Amino acid sequence: MLKILIADDERIEREQLTDIICQRLGREAEVRTAENGRRTVELAELWKADLLLLDIEMPGLSGIEAARHILERYPQVKIIFITAYSLFQYAHEAVRLGACDYILKPVNADDVERSVRRAAAQIETQRQFTDLAHTLGQDPDNAETESSDKVSLMMSRVKDYLQHNYMYDISLDSICDILHISPSYLSTEFKRTFGVNFVDYLTEVRMNAAKELLADPLRSSAEVSSLVGYESSSYFIRVFKKRTGQTPTEYRRGLLRPGGGKP
Repeated sequence: MLKILIADDERIEREQLTDIICQRLGREAEVRTAENGRRTVELAELWKADLLLLDIEMPGLSGIEAARHILERYPQVKIIFITAYSLFQYAHEAVRLGACDYILKPVNADDVERSVRRAAAQIETQRQFTDLAHTLGQDPDNAETESSDKVSLMMSRVKDYLQHNYMYDISLDSICDILHISPSYLSTEFKRTFGVNFVDYLTEVRMNAAKELLADPLRSSAEVSSLVGYESSSYFIRVFKKRTGQTPTEYRRGLLRPGGGKP
């Protein structure tokens, strides 16, 4: 069961988010609430929360500050920020801290469910990765010692991990550190399994996610860049154009043409 902590200084907002999650996720989630940033930090630690929905603008310790305190000690915790301010600096700071997503107030039930389920998928793949690391043991680098089934399982888990965590600073080396395997071994198995190298595969995942985000006219290219894992929006634009033949702005313009659909 997913442990979700909702933090907002407005009681009505806490109740609304709680109702949405309970109605949409039911027994999949257990929900608790906090009325300020300091209580959030305390409860997140005591209760061992998996996912936090944090209002950015709380008196005293803000949502951003609370998240920073929590992530310093528990980097595996997932964060979704809630804000009434549609300003990019909030989104940028949220993503820089490692947030899964941010949702604008007044919240929409579909948006909340979509964002929470996305975070839940990240949590599940991380758990599977941890289990896989134990299964592989401490020295799985020799291919002769690995059964075909074990290699297939590893590559399936790596694929899932990339699909659900592309927005973070992921590299071949970072995955190898988790699984206790060598980069050369994973690189070889990755290319053999998927037919492309690790970087090209991750880039394609990110570009597909960017296309979906660009369908929202309220998201700037800079926001989309951060949300799919690129700190530099100019680099994101270059990569996007190289992959699609269009800039993000041109791609979005095509989506918004009369008749809709992809250009």
